[in-house]
Amino acid sequence: MDKIFHTASPEDILKGKVTDVYFTNVVKALQYLQLNPYVAAEVRAGGLPEGWKWAVFAGLEESLRLLEGHAVDVYAMPEGTVFTPEETVLVVEGKYLEFAVLETALLGFLCQASGVATKAARCRIAAGDRLVLSFGARRMHPAITPMIERNAFIGGCDGVSVVASAELIGERPLGTMSHSLLLCVGDEARAFLAFDASADDYIRRVALVDTFQDEKFGALTAARALGDKLYAVRLDTPSSRRGDFLKIIREVRWELDLHGFRGVRIFLSGGLDEYDILRYNAYADAYGVGTSISNAPVVDYSLDIVEVEGEPRAKRGKMSGKKQVYRCRACGRRELVPWEDEAPSCSCGGDMESLLVPFLKEGKLTVDLPPPQEIRKYVLGQLPGLPINPPG
Repeated sequence: MDKIFHTASPEDILKGKVTDVYFTNVVKALQYLQLNPYVAAEVRAGGLPEGWKWAVFAGLEESLRLLEGHAVDVYAMPEGTVFTPEETVLVVEGKYLEFAVLETALLGFLCQASGVATKAARCRIAAGDRLVLSFGARRMHPAITPMIERNAFIGGCDGVSVVASAELIGERPLGTMSHSLLLCVGDEARAFLAFDASADDYIRRVALVDTFQDEKFGALTAARALGDKLYAVRLDTPSSRRGDFLKIIREVRWELDLHGFRGVRIFLSGGLDEYDILRYNAYADAYGVGTSISNAPVVDYSLDIVEVEGEPRAKRGKMSGKKQVYRCRACGRRELVPWEDEAPSCSCGGDMESLLVPFLKEGKLTVDLPPPQEIRKYVLGQLPGLPINPPG
């Protein structure tokens, strides 16, 4: 039967069918030579996209499910750990043929998830304590929507909009209304009232106010129609009508305050990234961030053999030997050291903790994997003080 959708099945991924053909060529050559050495391979990123100084390590849970059942040991940073370029984030040890054809899928899990989580974390930093929702599902293939929104959530988004994604992370889907409701009804006030009457109780009443009229008048229409029930007005103004969007937002805030609706918040969406958020924070209270998170640049990890049969060995341009990453619990200083070395001391006198910890032993999980909420809390605890320097 032909596939309905152009996606790989979980079975195909687990069986190593989603692999670059040169790995199958390597397997054949090693089998011909009757070689299957015990190796240590590390995952690291030599640099980060868009001038990022740091990134969030994500995609570990899927990677462990991929390697589970294979005779390998895996050490990794806990999912959600902030790391910097050149740091080892994962080590896999075992007979090479145990995981050779899984490399393509392993990197795919890690590269995209880490990019999404990092972009979400950058938006989180920019927004401060303002609400940030993931709105980017429609920009990506639907088969990977839950993966994208899970990593947007652990990176710092307060919620996700897609039903299946929310089910995956154990949260309720969050969202507002679409232009289609207003277009079908044809009358804004009536549409706002219908939304209020029919939406689930936990859904905050956020009115989309840019369909038919100027945003400030649409905001007043919503406020008068819903009264105290109105949580926020949402501006999703298209670029062809924005002009100076900051001035439009300021006008909406002014008119709402002037007419006694100071408690109504302003929710922005439509092509936003962390730099837009920084600019609009003067007047905005909440954001729906779509494409910049769902289509975040991937973290360009590579997986490289660094030891063969216990001996350091690596390709040109790579440092051989297994490595451990230490982080000072007090000041946050980080250091990359040979695996067998003792923990370095920190000049501040704080304890240095090892970040690469065991997750698989001979293919069996050694720890319970944390839920997304716990990972998100871990990420948020690392964000204060991290820079989101602008491009260029």
